[in-house]
Amino acid sequence: MILSDTRILEEIEKGTIIITPYDRECLGSNSYDVHLGKTLATYNDETIDAKKHNAITYFDIPDEGIILEPQKFYLGVTMEYTETHAHVPFLEGKSSTGRLGIDIHATAGKGDVGFCGNWTLEISVKQPVKVYKGMPIGQLIYFPVEGEIEISYDKKKNSKYSHQPDRPVESMMWKNKF
Repeated sequence: MILSDTRILEEIEKGTIIITPYDRECLGSNSYDVHLGKTLATYNDETIDAKKHNAITYFDIPDEGIILEPQKFYLGVTMEYTETHAHVPFLEGKSSTGRLGIDIHATAGKGDVGFCGNWTLEISVKQPVKVYKGMPIGQLIYFPVEGEIEISYDKKKNSKYSHQPDRPVESMMWKNKF
């Protein structure tokens, strides 16, 4: 079951969902629209090694926008900082974004109860497309959780992405033991 707009508003009022900045106009019937932040990043090396801490280069999107290329992989970030303390948040692309050939996540659309931070986006495009900071890029939907949460994500010792900043965060796969 997905939370409706009235339930999302109730949860915001209770403080179990936090969205900053918040704009009532971005609340849909059962989702909240999020926007592309000002910073993008790309990996420095052509080959990314899952066992290595791969460096990234940050760059800001100019006011006139920037063209994303299909042969590149971009990390972006939501303009919005969110906290979700009692629900499972899912980040999905908007239909308007998809119709431009923009994918905003490769696999990481689900958050955990206790996720706090800006969302890193895993952006790829089907053809060259110009994007702008502040443009609607995705939507958050919230699912209730059945049962007690033993340890929320923000309290786990091994959570690698809690309290993400307002710029993209590279893969922390290298912190896993394999």
